[in-house]
Amino acid sequence: MGRIRGCEIPEYLYYDVDNNIWLREEDNSEVTVGLTSYAVELLGEVVSCTLRTAGRAIHKNKSCATVETKDWVGPVKVPVDGEIVAVNDRLAVTPGLINRDPYGEGWLVRIRVDDWEGSKAGLVTGLKETLGSFEARMEYDGFSGC
Repeated sequence: MGRIRGCEIPEYLYYDVDNNIWLREEDNSEVTVGLTSYAVELLGEVVSCTLRTAGRAIHKNKSCATVETKDWVGPVKVPVDGEIVAVNDRLAVTPGLINRDPYGEGWLVRIRVDDWEGSKAGLVTGLKETLGSFEARMEYDGFSGC
C-alpha cells in the first residue's frame, strides 16, 4: 500500500487520476470501480450516492454515479466503455461506506469493459507511477493531505 500526503493509494489498482477513480481488474473483462481516498478527502462526508442501474451501457467519461455531500453534488465519471453488471446497493442505505472504506465496501459499480486491454493503456498503475501522478495532481490542486 502506497501513501502520498497521508492518502492511501493501493499499488495493485488502476487509476484515472484526473477523475480520482480506481479500477480493480476482475474476471471476464470486468472491473470494479470506486473513488480514491484522495477523492473522499476532497469531497467530505458522502450523504447520498445514486448509482446507474445494472444492465445499462456506460461510455468513457460518462457518469456511473452521482455523489452528494453537504456542500457538493456531482458525477463519478468512468474511463471505460462497457456495461454496468453490478452496483453496490448498500450505498443507498449507507453512503458513508465510501468514506470509511473507499477501496473495499465503498465500491460503486462493476463494469464489463468492451476493450479492457485498450482501456488500461490510458490508466496509471504500479506504485512509483501512481504515487508520482497523484503527487503532481495534489500539488496542482494545492492539497495539503489526508
